[in-house]
Amino acid sequence: MRKEDCFYLGKIVRKHSFKGEVVAKLDTDEPELYENLESVFVALSNNLVPFFIEESILQKGNQLRIQFEDITTEEEADAILGAGLYLPLEFLPKLTGNKFYFHEIIGFDIEDIHYGYLGVITGVNDTSAQPLFEIDSNGTDVFIPMIDNFIKKVDRDHKKIIVEAPEGLIDLYLDNQ
Repeated sequence: MRKEDCFYLGKIVRKHSFKGEVVAKLDTDEPELYENLESVFVALSNNLVPFFIEESILQKGNQLRIQFEDITTEEEADAILGAGLYLPLEFLPKLTGNKFYFHEIIGFDIEDIHYGYLGVITGVNDTSAQPLFEIDSNGTDVFIPMIDNFIKKVDRDHKKIIVEAPEGLIDLYLDNQ
Protein backbone atom coordinates (compact mmCIF):
# COMPACT_ATOMS: atom_id res chain seq x y z
CA MET A 1 0.00 0.00 0.00
CA ARG A 2 1.33 3.44 -0.94
CA LYS A 3 0.89 6.56 1.21
CA GLU A 4 -0.65 8.32 -1.80
CA ASP A 5 -3.50 5.80 -1.67
CA CYS A 6 -4.12 6.39 2.02
CA PHE A 7 -5.09 9.10 4.45
CA TYR A 8 -3.40 9.94 7.73
CA LEU A 9 -5.55 8.71 10.63
CA GLY A 10 -3.34 9.60 13.56
CA LYS A 11 -0.19 8.81 15.50
CA ILE A 12 0.80 6.34 18.20
CA VAL A 13 1.62 8.67 21.10
CA ARG A 14 2.25 6.42 24.11
CA LYS A 15 2.21 2.96 25.61
CA HIS A 16 -0.77 2.02 27.75
CA SER A 17 0.22 -1.22 29.47
CA PHE A 18 3.02 -3.71 29.88
CA LYS A 19 1.12 -6.03 27.50
CA GLY A 20 1.92 -3.97 24.40
CA GLU A 21 -1.18 -1.78 24.29
CA VAL A 22 -0.66 1.64 22.75
CA VAL A 23 -2.66 4.85 22.54
CA ALA A 24 -3.10 6.63 19.23
CA LYS A 25 -4.21 10.24 18.91
CA LEU A 26 -6.65 10.33 16.00
CA ASP A 27 -6.60 13.29 13.62
CA THR A 28 -10.35 13.42 12.99
CA ASP A 29 -13.47 15.25 14.07
CA GLU A 30 -15.34 11.94 14.23
CA PRO A 31 -13.14 9.46 16.14
CA GLU A 32 -16.10 7.14 16.80
CA LEU A 33 -16.03 6.17 13.10
CA TYR A 34 -12.70 4.42 13.68
CA GLU A 35 -13.34 2.64 16.97
CA ASN A 36 -13.96 -0.85 15.55
CA LEU A 37 -11.31 -1.17 12.86
CA GLU A 38 -9.97 -4.60 11.94
CA SER A 39 -6.60 -3.27 10.82
CA VAL A 40 -4.55 -0.16 10.05
CA PHE A 41 -1.35 0.57 8.19
CA VAL A 42 1.52 1.67 10.43
CA ALA A 43 4.27 3.81 8.91
CA LEU A 44 7.59 2.12 9.69
CA SER A 45 10.85 2.97 7.89
CA ASN A 46 9.07 4.69 4.98
CA ASN A 47 6.81 1.65 4.48
CA LEU A 48 3.17 1.13 5.36
CA VAL A 49 2.89 -2.15 7.24
CA PRO A 50 -0.53 -3.72 7.94
CA PHE A 51 -1.25 -4.34 11.63
CA PHE A 52 -4.31 -6.27 12.74
CA ILE A 53 -6.24 -4.98 15.74
CA GLU A 54 -7.27 -7.40 18.46
CA GLU A 55 -9.15 -4.79 20.48
CA SER A 56 -9.61 -1.03 20.54
CA ILE A 57 -11.36 1.35 22.89
CA LEU A 58 -12.06 5.03 22.31
CA GLN A 59 -11.09 7.20 25.27
CA LYS A 60 -10.68 10.90 26.04
CA GLY A 61 -12.32 12.12 22.85
CA ASN A 62 -9.91 11.41 20.04
CA GLN A 63 -7.59 8.89 21.69
CA LEU A 64 -7.87 5.24 20.69
CA ARG A 65 -6.36 2.57 22.93
CA ILE A 66 -5.24 -0.30 20.69
CA GLN A 67 -4.11 -3.85 21.28
CA PHE A 68 -2.50 -5.11 18.07
CA GLU A 69 -2.45 -8.87 17.45
CA ASP A 70 1.35 -9.19 17.25
CA ILE A 71 2.39 -6.56 19.80
CA THR A 72 2.41 -8.18 23.24
CA THR A 73 5.33 -6.60 25.11
CA GLU A 74 6.50 -3.12 26.09
CA GLU A 75 9.57 -3.56 23.88
CA GLU A 76 7.42 -4.34 20.84
CA ALA A 77 5.22 -1.33 21.64
CA ASP A 78 8.35 0.87 21.92
CA ALA A 79 9.22 -0.05 18.33
CA ILE A 80 6.03 1.54 16.99
CA LEU A 81 5.85 4.61 19.26
CA GLY A 82 5.55 7.79 17.22
CA ALA A 83 4.49 5.92 14.08
CA GLY A 84 1.71 7.29 11.90
CA LEU A 85 -1.48 5.33 11.29
CA TYR A 86 -3.02 5.24 7.81
CA LEU A 87 -6.13 3.85 6.15
CA PRO A 88 -7.00 3.45 2.46
CA LEU A 89 -8.81 6.46 0.97
CA GLU A 90 -11.99 4.43 0.48
CA PHE A 91 -12.43 4.36 4.29
CA LEU A 92 -13.05 8.11 4.34
CA PRO A 93 -16.71 8.98 4.88
CA LYS A 94 -18.25 10.59 1.79
CA LEU A 95 -18.72 14.32 2.13
CA THR A 96 -21.52 16.28 0.53
CA GLY A 97 -22.37 19.90 -0.12
CA ASN A 98 -19.50 22.36 0.21
CA LYS A 99 -17.43 20.09 2.44
CA PHE A 100 -14.47 18.27 0.86
CA TYR A 101 -11.20 16.54 1.57
CA PHE A 102 -8.08 18.37 0.43
CA HIS A 103 -6.87 15.44 -1.73
CA GLU A 104 -10.28 15.20 -3.41
CA ILE A 105 -10.18 18.64 -5.06
CA ILE A 106 -6.73 18.47 -6.66
CA GLY A 107 -7.30 18.90 -10.40
CA PHE A 108 -10.67 20.66 -9.98
CA ASP A 109 -11.28 23.83 -11.98
CA ILE A 110 -11.91 26.92 -9.89
CA GLU A 111 -14.05 29.91 -10.86
CA ASP A 112 -14.74 33.19 -9.14
CA ILE A 113 -18.28 34.62 -9.26
CA HIS A 114 -16.99 38.02 -10.45
CA TYR A 115 -13.69 37.18 -12.21
CA GLY A 116 -14.74 33.95 -14.00
CA TYR A 117 -12.46 30.99 -14.69
CA LEU A 118 -9.25 31.18 -12.64
CA GLY A 119 -7.46 27.92 -13.34
CA VAL A 120 -6.85 24.47 -11.89
CA ILE A 121 -6.36 23.61 -8.21
CA THR A 122 -2.88 22.09 -7.99
CA GLY A 123 -2.74 21.70 -4.23
CA VAL A 124 -3.74 22.91 -0.82
CA ASN A 125 -1.34 24.83 1.39
CA ASP A 126 -2.28 23.93 4.94
CA THR A 127 0.93 25.15 6.58
CA SER A 128 -0.44 28.63 7.20
CA ALA A 129 -3.04 29.69 9.77
CA GLN A 130 -5.74 29.41 7.09
CA PRO A 131 -5.55 26.68 4.40
CA LEU A 132 -5.21 28.07 0.88
CA PHE A 133 -6.28 26.83 -2.54
CA GLU A 134 -3.15 26.64 -4.71
CA ILE A 135 -4.23 27.51 -8.24
CA ASP A 136 -2.34 27.41 -11.53
CA SER A 137 -3.75 30.27 -13.61
CA ASN A 138 -1.94 29.99 -16.95
CA GLY A 139 1.41 29.55 -15.23
CA THR A 140 0.79 32.08 -12.44
CA ASP A 141 0.31 30.83 -8.90
CA VAL A 142 -2.84 32.17 -7.24
CA PHE A 143 -3.69 31.55 -3.59
CA ILE A 144 -7.22 31.92 -2.23
CA PRO A 145 -8.05 31.29 1.45
CA MET A 146 -10.32 28.29 2.02
CA ILE A 147 -12.88 30.20 4.05
CA ASP A 148 -16.44 28.85 4.14
CA ASN A 149 -17.85 32.27 3.21
CA PHE A 150 -15.68 32.36 0.05
CA ILE A 151 -16.69 28.87 -1.14
CA LYS A 152 -20.03 29.17 -2.91
CA LYS A 153 -20.34 25.75 -4.54
CA VAL A 154 -18.47 22.46 -4.80
CA ASP A 155 -19.59 20.71 -8.00
CA ARG A 156 -18.17 17.19 -7.83
CA ASP A 157 -19.94 16.10 -11.03
CA HIS A 158 -18.12 18.74 -13.09
CA LYS A 159 -14.98 18.84 -10.90
CA LYS A 160 -15.38 22.54 -10.25
CA ILE A 161 -15.37 24.87 -7.24
CA ILE A 162 -17.00 28.27 -7.39
CA VAL A 163 -15.70 30.93 -5.01
CA GLU A 164 -16.29 34.58 -4.26
CA ALA A 165 -12.87 35.96 -3.43
CA PRO A 166 -12.53 39.29 -1.65
CA GLU A 167 -12.46 42.26 -3.99
CA GLY A 168 -8.97 42.88 -5.35
CA LEU A 169 -7.43 39.58 -4.20
CA ILE A 170 -7.30 37.93 -7.63
CA ASP A 171 -6.07 41.17 -9.22
CA LEU A 172 -3.04 41.08 -6.90
CA TYR A 173 -1.90 37.92 -8.68
CA LEU A 174 -3.15 38.40 -12.24
CA ASP A 175 -2.82 42.13 -12.99
CA ASN A 176 0.89 41.79 -13.76
CA GLN A 177 0.40 39.25 -16.57
